[in-house]
Amino acid sequence: MTNMSFFDNFASNTCAGSGNQLFFGTDGVRTGRVFYKISVGGAYNYSILFSNVIDSTYADGSVSHKNLICEPWELCGARVGRCSFVPDKPLSQIDMSELCPYDFKALTFDGKSSKTVAPGEFFSSDPQAFSFKKDEYLVLELSFCGSMIPYHEESLLPVFVRDGDSWRYSKQMPFAGMIGCDRPVSKRIAYIGDSITQGIGTAPNSYRHWNAEFSKKLGDGFAFWNLGLGYGRASDAASDGAWLYKAKHNDVIFVCYGVNDILHVGNEAQLKKDLSDIVTTLKKSGKTVILQTVPPFDYKGDKIGMWERVNEFIKTELRPRVDLLFDNVPVLGRADAPHMSLFGGHPNEEGCAAWAEALFEKTKNFF
Repeated sequence: MTNMSFFDNFASNTCAGSGNQLFFGTDGVRTGRVFYKISVGGAYNYSILFSNVIDSTYADGSVSHKNLICEPWELCGARVGRCSFVPDKPLSQIDMSELCPYDFKALTFDGKSSKTVAPGEFFSSDPQAFSFKKDEYLVLELSFCGSMIPYHEESLLPVFVRDGDSWRYSKQMPFAGMIGCDRPVSKRIAYIGDSITQGIGTAPNSYRHWNAEFSKKLGDGFAFWNLGLGYGRASDAASDGAWLYKAKHNDVIFVCYGVNDILHVGNEAQLKKDLSDIVTTLKKSGKTVILQTVPPFDYKGDKIGMWERVNEFIKTELRPRVDLLFDNVPVLGRADAPHMSLFGGHPNEEGCAAWAEALFEKTKNFF
């Protein structure tokens, strides 16, 4: 993939998970809204990044898999608004009248209000000035149609589509690959991994997942891009396709893979090779790599031994090849059975807070 000037000028300004997992089709033009919590307030230029490629394997991969090129679709219109408050209740129970988004401004793409998205295309909106407060929501409204539109099935964000004169909760709309902001930062930090990195296990729209909590501790001098995706495998990233392409446009990359490779693939040699290839590719790209062990996930039978051997491989063979290694097992695993999760296979808010605290103590002098 060709380098894009977008990455020279814009960095993420939310800790929301991003990326494409699955695809859907419409029988006409549909309009949807997705709400992203802004990390750092201020007046800046924003540009929204999109891609028309599936990043990772979803479920068993029979429908959607890594590097799947999606067909052309139409982006009929786009605009960005503001929202100060999202109620703390199940997303499916939220009414749009409770959200009251306002101050919408139209987005353009190469000066045009609509765009035909090409197969496999990465593209971004033209820069537009916005002012947001910290923790205020950027509301991305899109109108779209097509037979194969990528989206984020396991998103934890408030997402709604128009249904007649009202709105209903639905994830079937295109998501931003990045909420790009031209705020000056000292380093761009990416977190790449599976659903645990994405934030599943914490409450929807809570921003209490481990890397969101860790990002808060590092502070506003950095930009943070959450590239975690449910069902994601090390083999997806090791293919060096669309997913790793995004990660390579950052200065520091936190890598945490292996759970899905152990549970759904079960090929130990392949997992070790894939982890090695990810490290090699990122280091050859001149990136700082912080590698984590495979988290506990209540493994059973021969999966326990595989998990133990892969983590030993990470701590011995891969440790000298990365800039820093963090072993999350002492934080997340049970003392009497480390392969068993103390806070749930997808760590809850308590587990993510403990993870973030331990990771910060390990890395606070690194930055």
